[in-house]
Amino acid sequence: MKILVVGSGGREHALVWKISQSRRVDEIYAAPGNAGIRDLATIVDIKASNFIELADFAQEKDIDLTVVGPEMPLSLGIVDEFNKRNLKIFGPTQKAAILESSKSFAKEFMQKTGIPTAPFKVFISPNEALEYLKASSFPQVIKADGLAGGKGVFICNNISESIEVLKMIMIEKKFGKSGEKVVIEDFLEGKEMSFMVVTDGKRALPFVTSMDYKKALENDKGLNSGGMGAISPSPVIDENLYNDIMKTVIQPTIEGMKRDGKEFRGVLYAGLIITASGPMALEYNVRFGDPETQPVLLRLNSDLVDILEGSADGSLYDIPVEWDEGVSGCVVLTSKGYPQKYETGKQVMGLERAKAKGVEIFHAGTTFRDNALYTSGGRVLNICAKAPTLKDVMKKVYDAISFISFDNLNFRPDIGRLKQ
Repeated sequence: MKILVVGSGGREHALVWKISQSRRVDEIYAAPGNAGIRDLATIVDIKASNFIELADFAQEKDIDLTVVGPEMPLSLGIVDEFNKRNLKIFGPTQKAAILESSKSFAKEFMQKTGIPTAPFKVFISPNEALEYLKASSFPQVIKADGLAGGKGVFICNNISESIEVLKMIMIEKKFGKSGEKVVIEDFLEGKEMSFMVVTDGKRALPFVTSMDYKKALENDKGLNSGGMGAISPSPVIDENLYNDIMKTVIQPTIEGMKRDGKEFRGVLYAGLIITASGPMALEYNVRFGDPETQPVLLRLNSDLVDILEGSADGSLYDIPVEWDEGVSGCVVLTSKGYPQKYETGKQVMGLERAKAKGVEIFHAGTTFRDNALYTSGGRVLNICAKAPTLKDVMKKVYDAISFISFDNLNFRPDIGRLKQ
């Protein structure tokens, strides 16, 4: 088989790494890829959002399956374009991807479908939003409606914080059109968890659970980021909770989307909070999480290609899936200043010595030039490992990190500490 992976981050490097282990795969292409992916795949200089060129490339090269990593091309309709040309592709259509591209749609869908979620209101007027908040008890959560790279959610503890957030989103337009509408919802107490399944529109194949660390700074302080690390499994999962999530969130979502004429194929990712009264849905993603995918794929013993193809074909029947019973973890190395302003072009050193500690290193914001590796983004590298216990995993990861250096290197030193 020939496989094309669309995207350039740590998630896509992990996907390429796992796909490369399949006996069914002869060639892998990555568009646009990154410096780490080039060791496993042929790099194609086409942006992830340029889906017409990507479809042309897939036709020209007789690609057997295209795997889309990031949310942006899905929301723009890459799957619809490939379907028109009878090109096999893994991911939801533009109509189905609205679960992530519009938080207001997602919340209204949850409400209509009976999926447990926090009470909410949707606003297109900053003044009306402010009046609502003045009459509300805090904390409240304000979300930009559209895609914001994981950075569009704000927990506000008082009215002055709310004013600043509304100003930034709706008046200063930090997130562009994504902030023309906001969702304001009650803050929920509990432990967050990421729950990913692959679905063919009818059946759901659950992946092992994970927990990510969104806040940029230690002890869950600072701004929301795209993700600073993750562990798998989630420390709060058990059989009863697993069954409850499938029954109250996952299956109703798949059935509801199909009933509404938006059959969902691909990765359905539910961002959950486990409250005293049970699991509540915070949001949906319509693709593999980043960085959750990295530790999750470390635990997958089965052939990922079988799963992706079964979803794309609508034939996710009795695909056997085996998982490593151990624990895995990931720490993201970033450029100092991320998720706000940061510098790039810093030379990265020490990766070979780090790899000798028994970790997998998935590149995100890296580029290779003049026989050297340089930073090219906010999230730079993902240092990942698996072991029998969480303590062993995180020791392995942090030991490896000690060998890596670049100017303004930053990371959270507390990934893997259980949230109390």
